Amino acid sequence: MRLSQCYNTQQFRKLAKKQLPSAIFHYIDGGADDEKTLSRNTAAFDRCDLVPNVLTGIDQVDMSTEIAGQKLQLPLFLSPTALQRLFHYEGELAVAKAAKKFGTLFGLSSLGTISIESLGDIPDTPKMFQLYVHKDQAVTWQMIDRCQSANVDVLVLTVDAAVGGNRERDIKTGFTSPIRLTPKSALSFALHPKWLFNYLTKQTFELPQLSGYVDEGSKVALTIADYFTKMLDQSMDWQSAEEIADYWGKPFIIKGIMSVKDAKRAVKMGASAIMISNHGGRQLDGSRSPFDQLAEIMDAVGNDIDVILDGGIQRGTHVLKALSLGAKACSGGRWYLYALAAGGQAGVERALQNMHDEIERGMKLMGVSAINELKPSNLRFRE
Repeated sequence: MRLSQCYNTQQFRKLAKKQLPSAIFHYIDGGADDEKTLSRNTAAFDRCDLVPNVLTGIDQVDMSTEIAGQKLQLPLFLSPTALQRLFHYEGELAVAKAAKKFGTLFGLSSLGTISIESLGDIPDTPKMFQLYVHKDQAVTWQMIDRCQSANVDVLVLTVDAAVGGNRERDIKTGFTSPIRLTPKSALSFALHPKWLFNYLTKQTFELPQLSGYVDEGSKVALTIADYFTKMLDQSMDWQSAEEIADYWGKPFIIKGIMSVKDAKRAVKMGASAIMISNHGGRQLDGSRSPFDQLAEIMDAVGNDIDVILDGGIQRGTHVLKALSLGAKACSGGRWYLYALAAGGQAGVERALQNMHDEIERGMKLMGVSAINELKPSNLRFRE
């Protein structure tokens, strides 16, 4: 299979699996425990159907939206994810450049493999930084200060990772950051010489946000789950979140909201937006899917805050269903990480083009010219 033959997320997934050593592919692909929530995140979209209107004379559609004061040309953006230069040597810069081309938002993780300052190389597109609060407060505050200096547009606080989920695939494959070769994993790396050549000869793998503060993850090998448990601040609470938001003083999003109670608290503290997310099914297995929680949260706070549906997105019709329930936009990780692994920037651009075309085509078939015309009445839910 070639990149030109990838028309959907599952085809990108197959090509990524071919390109990557097993441990790295399964890090992207896997979830927590029995992976029930991982599979449910996408399956949840199947329990409702779109109801189109015809003969509406729709020739052109407007897919633009606004999230936390950021104007996007596509109601889908690239959620911040860790370790991207392990998946392809172009890493986050490839993702950012692709996002710029489509006028959408790009997110850099605290565990990203380019520096916050590198974002200055990608002008004229909105950028977010995803913050993990560390036990060492100096780590946290220096990242926020660097974001201020780099004119990052939006700070995203991830709140569902106080401890690492039980990611059994990573245990089985021996995946760590940085890569630690074992007799079990060495053969898989050897069988992917192109990946291995790029990893050894391109820019040295590091976690620039943590350099000088934390050795774990870049010099000391750990699983990501162990990193969360060992390094992140388990005492973080709503007061901590408010202090960070006040210090930041710019658009502020909370990622990992799943309950009405927490959504209301986010509104009360003045957050610009919330991301309904269960961390891609990688933390608490058995939890609800974001799409299953969307209507409940929209009923409670939809008029008071921007709501983003994060997780399970594999098709443009998934985006249309979330927008019909009131989400302002959708985001996700795996759908573009497979594409990054498959083909670098060209892969991410192809994945974005596929999603753009699916959303545009779906809107025309639904009989709507703008995303704010999508309503709950466009959906019917099955038992």
